[in-house]
Amino acid sequence: MGRTLVERTEDTPRGSRLGTVTPDLTIGVVGSHDLVERVMLMGHSAAPVPCRLVAAAYRDEQEAADKVTRLGPGVDACLFASPVPFELARRAGVLTMPATHVQLGGAALVAAIARASLDERTDPRRVSVDVLARPDIDEAYADLNLPSGEVHSRDEPGPIGTVTAFHERLFRQGATTGALTCVQGVADRLTSAGVPVVPIRPTSAAVRTALHTAALLGARHRLEESQLTVVLVEVPTLREPVRRAAPRYWRDELRLSLHRLLVQEANRINASVWPIDDHSYLVVATKGSIAAATDGFRVLPFAARIREELGLAVEVGVGMGRTTHEAETHARGALARTQGGKQPQGFAVDREGRALVPPPRMPPQPGGPIKPKGVEVLARLAAKLEGGDTVVDAEGAGRMLGVTPRTARRLLRTLVDEGLAWPLPPNRTPQPGRPRQLYRLIVEKLNR
Repeated sequence: MGRTLVERTEDTPRGSRLGTVTPDLTIGVVGSHDLVERVMLMGHSAAPVPCRLVAAAYRDEQEAADKVTRLGPGVDACLFASPVPFELARRAGVLTMPATHVQLGGAALVAAIARASLDERTDPRRVSVDVLARPDIDEAYADLNLPSGEVHSRDEPGPIGTVTAFHERLFRQGATTGALTCVQGVADRLTSAGVPVVPIRPTSAAVRTALHTAALLGARHRLEESQLTVVLVEVPTLREPVRRAAPRYWRDELRLSLHRLLVQEANRINASVWPIDDHSYLVVATKGSIAAATDGFRVLPFAARIREELGLAVEVGVGMGRTTHEAETHARGALARTQGGKQPQGFAVDREGRALVPPPRMPPQPGGPIKPKGVEVLARLAAKLEGGDTVVDAEGAGRMLGVTPRTARRLLRTLVDEGLAWPLPPNRTPQPGRPRQLYRLIVEKLNR
């Protein structure tokens, strides 16, 4: 069952045809074919806002995680037809969106107990129940004024064969007279084995409540994703004062190259870029777009490409807020944390001022801090420079140091990080391939 239904709500204008209203939210419905069909047909009367319901039906609960993955990132919320697929998807770690499930306790369990009492083979006081928590079972029996002391329960979801064996073993031992199950596959196997079984099916009220909850969760998620987010990008190399030996046009060209690169990156996520001063930039975007560009705030935005193409190390702070001013204030706070701790984690702050990803504990370095080797590398390069030329690239530096161009490129970037070299704008040529990156060595620092 792979069809998609666009539901109408009471806000739909009269005379409009089904599908003419643009849905505000997309909700994925995951479950067995019959339960998904039921949820889909009830959708238009239960959702509080226009919703697009996408069916993801399976034959076996073990397929739940795969169905969620197939729904993709375009789903604002996920609604499971029972607690079983919800728990399986949660354990698989595929729930990247808000999710809920149709409740099978309460009225649904009471209805199943009532149906069991109508079966002359089954005594509802001596049955086995799966999936549902024991307190829910005891409450339902108390509401019916029935004892639950001989009711056996298993609230841990598991493979169909394991859950079936739980019910069948108790029945064969004479401990129960039948089974109440939330899993359709279990009901089918127990029926084949001759064990009296009553499936626990959700009530219409439970389906409406679950759809309402899923819509609210999706709406909240959509609002969170659209939160105003400000990214501050600072370049330590450009923050340093201009030296006499460093021509100013190099700094200007580097700044223009960086601005062009940031504009390209911002266009990919529908963001805007403004230069603040000679060494920092402000990017305005949404939380959802920045989260996608940072693997959920696990890596610094824009930093990898800036380092690869311009050879620059950057400091980044991300802040969220209700206004641009509030988001920028939080971004500056996050930037200060990054600059103070020298750690890439914890660079993002939510609108309450809390770090989204707390910085991990760094193990202490034995024997104290390690002295940087940049000065040693610079001295070795300076000793082999000819004719007073202080501009090198990775291949030339590799020949002078006796290392591969890849290692030389890493060493040159280390010099940039330590303020011992200036990255120049890439030397673009008509030939295909990566443009040659040049660095100007600041040999004057060797005399200090």
